[in-house]
Amino acid sequence: MPDEPLVASLKAAVAAAPDDVPLRLHLAGLLAQGETPADALAHVTHLLATDPAYQPALDLLACVSSRLAGTPWPVPDEAVQPPRADAFDWHAAEGEVSEIAPPMFVDGSDGTELAPPGDLERPALRLADVGGMEQVKERLNAAFLAPLQNPQLRQLYAKSLRGGLLLYGPPGCGKTYLARAVAGELGAAFYSVSLADILDMYIGQSERNLHQVFETVRRSAPCVLFLDEVDALGQKRSQVRGSAMRGAVNQLLTELDDVGQSNEGVFVLAATNHPWDIDSALRRPGRLDRMLLVLPPDRPAREAILKHHLQDRPVGGIDLAKLAKQTDGFSGADLAHLCDSAAEVALLDSARSGDVRLIGMDDFVRGLHEIRPSTGPWFQSARNVAMFANESGEYDELLAYLKKQKLV
Repeated sequence: MPDEPLVASLKAAVAAAPDDVPLRLHLAGLLAQGETPADALAHVTHLLATDPAYQPALDLLACVSSRLAGTPWPVPDEAVQPPRADAFDWHAAEGEVSEIAPPMFVDGSDGTELAPPGDLERPALRLADVGGMEQVKERLNAAFLAPLQNPQLRQLYAKSLRGGLLLYGPPGCGKTYLARAVAGELGAAFYSVSLADILDMYIGQSERNLHQVFETVRRSAPCVLFLDEVDALGQKRSQVRGSAMRGAVNQLLTELDDVGQSNEGVFVLAATNHPWDIDSALRRPGRLDRMLLVLPPDRPAREAILKHHLQDRPVGGIDLAKLAKQTDGFSGADLAHLCDSAAEVALLDSARSGDVRLIGMDDFVRGLHEIRPSTGPWFQSARNVAMFANESGEYDELLAYLKKQKLV
């Protein structure tokens, strides 16, 4: 029986690209092998209407006719029908170059199961380890943690756990760090995947990878599934040109619906720098229906981040409070870069003089003259969305921040 999610994805792909002959032929072959040969006949007829002499479609038509007559799908007997002597043995060729090139013709015939994409871990982080960002923590607690940690109250108030949480904001502000802290707070496993873990060059393989990811987190429940850069994986289908990427978006929608309806212990968090590029279907109730804005760290958070990055370095006379005040608008990544730059200045100075010295405030002053917040370009893009594409009010929190910072 063909893989039903694969068949559903191929149907969606054919609907999006009706003139793709190999894709329609592949779908027809799967349908003919399954329990719907009549559906296969419709696709074969469509192919022959375009090209009556198309031999693969004619061959498949004979098989479909046999199925409709009650004959089982023919299974080739390799002992009776050995390979042609003049046929090229791709698997033998792969073996000859296996040390310098990965296999390209994988069919699973060796019985081995591929490792699931992504990384499964059990973080020891807690929200208390995240410095500052109290407003973000409160929103996380209200929208996500409190209902999960209080099942009796959740039942009393009929609070649904359907749907996931979308973290958005400028890059480098700790969205992944927060997601790990949420997993640690729940005592759950943390499974992070990105576009590179899912996308595959072969038709249908991206959908299989996504399904494998969700099957893995279901087996590992309780588990937080973190979809990093979800705008790349779930981009607007109206902007997708290739049928393969469209199929991956459809598969993601299907898996999110399954998580919302029947799977206990699977909690979906996603992160993006561009929420306005995400397909609107992903934002519907039961999917990623809650949004949380993760802004650059506030002053207490900046002080905590600086302290963290300096704790294992030789420092002297550092005024963390003053540095935190001078780095308004810096992301967590910017602050880490500032500490690295200050350490680099001290290291080079020590190498020149031959005398090891401590990292001091003067090193940070030099770094502040060279480093500027990297969040500026993001806020310029977000400003246009918050002001002119906010009919639903979903970016009101962002707009309020922009006004507070006098960016609008």
